[in-house]
Amino acid sequence: MSGDQEPPAGRMIDDAAGPMVRPYVMTGGRLVASSQLDLITQVVTTDEAGTNRSVLGPEQSAIIHAASEPISVAELATHLDLPPATVRVLLGDLLEEGLVLTQEPQPEADVHDLQLYKAVLNGLREL
Repeated sequence: MSGDQEPPAGRMIDDAAGPMVRPYVMTGGRLVASSQLDLITQVVTTDEAGTNRSVLGPEQSAIIHAASEPISVAELATHLDLPPATVRVLLGDLLEEGLVLTQEPQPEADVHDLQLYKAVLNGLREL
């Protein structure tokens, strides 16, 4: 777009990037995901994702493509150059549709488990 032309009313244009869409438009104005997803939650597409791709928006299609192999929510946000909160909302929609599966991070070991400490000490002694 040259400097003497004005963008159409209500449209933001960046010369290098083209039309820009705000994240809240992508999520329909929603700020909170329907399901709680941690940044390290692993996401992968289901078999259903390939058949329902035509009804998805461009961002959701990009998530489906990127999550063909397991990937974390944080990596998805970086890969798509979107805020993590936006990715969480979009993932929540995909999760409700059965197009992605998630694996929550495993809880840390019980730090008060005496048996665990003994096993670590015994392992170190064997070295």
